[in-house]
Amino acid sequence: MKIGAIIQARMGSTRLPEKVMKKIQGKSVLEHVLERVKQATGLDEIIIATTVHERDDQIEAEALRCGVNVYRGSEEDVLSRYYEAACLYELDCIVRITSDCPLIDPKLLSEMIVFFKEGNYDFVSNASGDISLRTYPRGLDTEIFTFSMLEQAFRQGKETYHREHVTPYIYEQAQQVFYYKNTRNDGKYRWTLDTEEDFQLISQIYQRLYHGRHDFYLKEILQLFENNPELYEINRHIEQKKIR
Repeated sequence: MKIGAIIQARMGSTRLPEKVMKKIQGKSVLEHVLERVKQATGLDEIIIATTVHERDDQIEAEALRCGVNVYRGSEEDVLSRYYEAACLYELDCIVRITSDCPLIDPKLLSEMIVFFKEGNYDFVSNASGDISLRTYPRGLDTEIFTFSMLEQAFRQGKETYHREHVTPYIYEQAQQVFYYKNTRNDGKYRWTLDTEEDFQLISQIYQRLYHGRHDFYLKEILQLFENNPELYEINRHIEQKKIR
């Protein structure tokens, strides 16, 4: 079973343009994401899936500099971009991560890969638009699914939101979906990067915990928030973009 992480990235974000190349502690957001994902166990490939748009040349250059593979495809049809990347690298299972998550937790990622491999699931996710199913902070989102499930979505997902967001069709159609939950509920926290307020918060977290090494994870960040409750206020008012 060949498992690959496909990380979608582009420069054309609507709310915070060029966000994945913004610098935090001297490195791009994309480099931080890749350094953290590389710490996970169980991955055979790490692939940046970006677009054929000229402005995304720098994403390809940054990914190659960081030593990972690149696939370039449609900007609007992200589902096709994922499917084509998975075909090119002959993946049996896909781990979906987005490049706006510079606090992605490799320990959690490794746990979920083991869980997926040992179970009989089409789809394992710790992310959901339904807050009642989310126990991990937004920004640690990880979705794992079989190639056959991705292929079904690619061939049968017809709605615009199916194509733009990769996994909605799978959520709707998969027979074996497992929501991977923590023993405590930290779903209220927003650690993803989509607005200037998000960037301010993540920069604060890095300033306090990053000292040249990625040795801080969910436990350490939660402890930081418990000791500094004002951090939560920085972006608590930001609403996640809705799937159209």
